[in-house]
Amino acid sequence: MPRVCAAQKSFLNEFMKKVDLYTDGACSGNPGAGGYGAILLYKGTQKEISGGEPSTTNNRMEIYAVIAGLQQLKQPCEVTVYSDSAYTVNAFKEGWLSGWIRSGWKKADGKPVMNADLWKKLYELVSVHKVTFVKVKGHTDNELNNRCDALARGAIRKISETDQ
Repeated sequence: MPRVCAAQKSFLNEFMKKVDLYTDGACSGNPGAGGYGAILLYKGTQKEISGGEPSTTNNRMEIYAVIAGLQQLKQPCEVTVYSDSAYTVNAFKEGWLSGWIRSGWKKADGKPVMNADLWKKLYELVSVHKVTFVKVKGHTDNELNNRCDALARGAIRKISETDQ
């Protein structure tokens, strides 16, 4: 990727589309059937996406919700990600992800990072955009977080119905 000088970055940031991305993951059993939901907001337009896996964990679905949302973007954007997952948000806000990368995907105790496959994919996507992570309180009065939870749970129901 070509190097971009500060003036070019400033120019690009000024013209980047600003997108809000609300995400949530859920699991019925942990591990168990899991689902994710994401809502993208851009200039008054709202797009909802959801999906899931028959055997997964809640943390994987939380990370995947962000991945799925960012994959919807067709060009570099300025994205604010709202998530109730401390695991996902703190990986960026607390610098865990950069530490894992520096240590070859090992935690401080020397054990492999859980969900490294998803963290690597998420890191690729975050590198394309200007992303800020915001922790929201789950299952409260945040309408969009609650809607993402409903999308995730709906995806679990679809998976459960398919398995029967």
